[in-house]
Amino acid sequence: METFLYVFQVLVSLGLIVVVTVQSSKGEGLGSIGGGAQLFFNKEKGLDAVLTKATTILAVIFMLSSLLIAFIS
Repeated sequence: METFLYVFQVLVSLGLIVVVTVQSSKGEGLGSIGGGAQLFFNKEKGLDAVLTKATTILAVIFMLSSLLIAFIS
């Protein structure tokens, strides 16, 4: 069971790395400190919305599997 969880976590982490690197840059950086209107009013469309949801889902799965491995070990 523990080996399965380790393999699962590695696969989820690789998927998370791929999804994050495929996303387009938002371009705000430190410039959003002074005037970040695009940060709040820019709607994501198409592939960007899918990649954002996939990042969130994979991050939650990664955190939950990390907690599960910590409790089992």
